[in-house]
Amino acid sequence: MRPLALTSALTAAAAVLGSLGTRPDSDWYTSVERPSWEPPGIAFPIVWTPLYGSIAWSTARAIEAAPEGERARLWALTAADLTANAGWCWAFFAGESPRRGLATIAVLNGLNAALIREAAKHDTTAAAALTPYAAWCGFATALNASIWRRNR
Repeated sequence: MRPLALTSALTAAAAVLGSLGTRPDSDWYTSVERPSWEPPGIAFPIVWTPLYGSIAWSTARAIEAAPEGERARLWALTAADLTANAGWCWAFFAGESPRRGLATIAVLNGLNAALIREAAKHDTTAAAALTPYAAWCGFATALNASIWRRNR
């Protein structure tokens, strides 16, 4: 099976699993104090849809560019990254815990950096295509941290 089909399936699975744990209309989330700079709810699917497409495309491209013996690390980083991505939704929303969300997104940020660094060894275009995802996760980290600070 081609890498793009597999990275697309992994990415779609992460998106679906993450969405199942996302509850922005829950009593808990609507009651927490949030910063004024939080984007409106509609912004999140508008941003995440192309980011997920970019993750699938860029990781497949990097995997295809890597020598056979170095592909396993990219596969592992991709799977770990997408697991942490979906896990954040469950830690933050389903777990009703900005603190656990912040811990999870810190791991995700580290995995993003490792994935970009590894992709760059094999395909700089693929690595560059991952940077908007990492940047959005950085913004999400600031938002999560602000919510945590306001609701301790």
